[in-house]
Amino acid sequence: MSSADRVATARAAARGEWVLPVAVLVALVTALMPVLGVVDPGSWLLGSIVIAVLVIGAGFVARLFRLPAVAVSLIEAAVWAGFLTFIFLRDTALLWVIPTPATVRTAVDMFDDAMREIVLGAAPLETSAELGLLITGAMGLLAIIVDHVAVTARMPLLASIGIVAVSLIPTIAVPGEVDVMAFVLLATAVLFLIRAETRSREKPLQREDERSAGVPATAVGIGAIAVILAVVAVPLLPQPAIRGGVGGPGPGIDATLQLGDDLRRPQEIEVIQVRTDAPSPPYLRATTLSRFEGGVWEPDRVRTVPLDAEFGLGPLPFGEEIRSSEYLTKVQVMNLATTWLPIPYPAVEVTGLDGRWAAVPYNRTVISQSITTQGQSYEVSSTQPRPTLEQIRAMEARTPDARDETTELPSDLPPIVHDLALEVTAGAANDYDALVALQRWFRGGEFRYSLQAPVEDGFDGSGAEAVAQFLEQREGYCVHFASAFALMARTLEMPSRIVVGYLPGTATGDLVDDEPVYTVSSSLLHAWPEVYFDGVGWVAFEPTAGLGVPTSFSPAASLPGQPNDPTDPQSGATPTPSASAGSPTTSPLNPRDEAVSGPTVTETNPLPFASVMVGILALLALPGVIREVRRRQMTAQAAGGDAAAAWMLVQDAAIDVGIAVPASESPRAFAARLVEQHGAPAAAMGYLVSAIERASYAPGTHGLDFWLGESAAEAAAEVRTELLGAVPPARRILAFIAPRSLLVRPGSTYAATAARSR
Repeated sequence: MSSADRVATARAAARGEWVLPVAVLVALVTALMPVLGVVDPGSWLLGSIVIAVLVIGAGFVARLFRLPAVAVSLIEAAVWAGFLTFIFLRDTALLWVIPTPATVRTAVDMFDDAMREIVLGAAPLETSAELGLLITGAMGLLAIIVDHVAVTARMPLLASIGIVAVSLIPTIAVPGEVDVMAFVLLATAVLFLIRAETRSREKPLQREDERSAGVPATAVGIGAIAVILAVVAVPLLPQPAIRGGVGGPGPGIDATLQLGDDLRRPQEIEVIQVRTDAPSPPYLRATTLSRFEGGVWEPDRVRTVPLDAEFGLGPLPFGEEIRSSEYLTKVQVMNLATTWLPIPYPAVEVTGLDGRWAAVPYNRTVISQSITTQGQSYEVSSTQPRPTLEQIRAMEARTPDARDETTELPSDLPPIVHDLALEVTAGAANDYDALVALQRWFRGGEFRYSLQAPVEDGFDGSGAEAVAQFLEQREGYCVHFASAFALMARTLEMPSRIVVGYLPGTATGDLVDDEPVYTVSSSLLHAWPEVYFDGVGWVAFEPTAGLGVPTSFSPAASLPGQPNDPTDPQSGATPTPSASAGSPTTSPLNPRDEAVSGPTVTETNPLPFASVMVGILALLALPGVIREVRRRQMTAQAAGGDAAAAWMLVQDAAIDVGIAVPASESPRAFAARLVEQHGAPAAAMGYLVSAIERASYAPGTHGLDFWLGESAAEAAAEVRTELLGAVPPARRILAFIAPRSLLVRPGSTYAATAARSR
């Protein structure tokens, strides 16, 4: 080797030592960019970058001394702990960097505070020491893991998957528009990482060979395609659907009334748009909860019928003397994925839905088990009964049945619930006046609406004990108000239940077909109680302090449209859940006799199931497809005379069937083992060994050049066929559908041990 070659070799080797750690560092920093969208920039950003540099640098120095992999990781962990201790916890440490038990306790407390800020705060979060410790510490741990996977284990693809997954966490937590620039930078960093690891395994002079130019060209091509897709195609796609959960962004509507965490979610989104010919936008109900066993309210479990069936929704069975109003409401779901359809009450007809939906006659709700509400647009016809004040006072709050799930109380109900119900309603002459007294008491100033008080004082739910604490503390949110009202009504022997749905929306100022458009946000998710009156049906009340308008009825002398008519609320007031009615007991379906373990729909649409199955099969086939594309590319390179590509085909085939490919074994020794132990053809292996040795040890030497043609590719294909044929069928199938060579590279730690025993 000439002196110039030796210099080139030394420079290439030195470059190979530091390029891979730099690539890891660049990828980590780009993965940190999405955090800027959810946390205000501050000292945590500099701290995260510094700790990543220190960890990666410590690993690089440790490897220069050829220390074992475990020692490298321990040194990086010590650097991580020392840096965090010095920056955030030095007051409790020895010599400012050595952690003590007090340091650990303080770190745990700061971690808890940081998690509380994330749960209760709103994006973007303000920078704090607690958040700084959490983010910086997480960045350091990620640096240790990625450095081990990419540099020690030589698995850059797996490391890249981890980096991408971590970068997606802020976007999932607080969804928003796609950040094209961050995506492009992350894609570029990942490609750089993969290419840096590939180059670090090549022979130094081979890197200078013009035959290796195809690899960077391929990487540049892939990067160009990714950038084009990000810049051109991504903006044309729908933005990620942020599904409104209970009181905030989430997977849908949680009807178990475990609403505390959901109500405290940080970002508010639009979930529904509504147009109606009614005087004011209606409450939208999703489902009802009647069964209460002391711990939690549970959704009604009743049989469903097809939406257009005779006993689906249909006319309301209230008397002719009860006046009513008919309204048409148009609903468009923007960002809400739930199987319960938000509709006004009491609905008599729902049209325009896509897919299979069923009606629940018992509570006049609509449900599906095969699809969700996301993207649905539909119309709801409702008939609103409007009894006069005299009529409602003359009715009894009872059901035809002597006792059912709407009146049951737990045996261990705290006495405070019944005692306060009797105290508040002592002066009422009828059931309606008693309920109005309860409503007025909750909204009269003694109670305060609060999302934080339940958590701070140790209760957060709708169970009997939580209700008792709420009545003592007198601070809570809609779940506590609704649950307390319903239980107090039951202690007075009145049938009650809880409704989960949305408060009326707010006007956007837009008009469509001369109708105002109202927007319903995720923060308007609500729970309210209903009480059943024999003769008019379920009547809604609004006990939650500060929300909505209390339910009331006008005397007979007050005509509709007059100032004192509650069906025509004053301008600017939140619309009341006007007296809602419906008679589930007149339905031919008895809810108590025909209750099942869950709602059932009589017809099932097979298309969603088939789509899911196709998607699962496509995901399962993806590794095999990627491996086949890679094999074809290397075969084409081998057919062009690239001995290294032909040899890589053999190594990948060996890894796929579980044969060890250690870095310490020479090509000749590896070939001999394949022939003797695994049935590889001797002639083909001999040809490939000769080719790779000439390419590795005598590249470009005069008198030794020879043209391989397609012989190397044919020999590699023959070896691969024999290796696959020598293993059991199950292993052969696994090699096709889940090839290990996609993640395990020749010469890596995980390739040094056979994945199976023979």
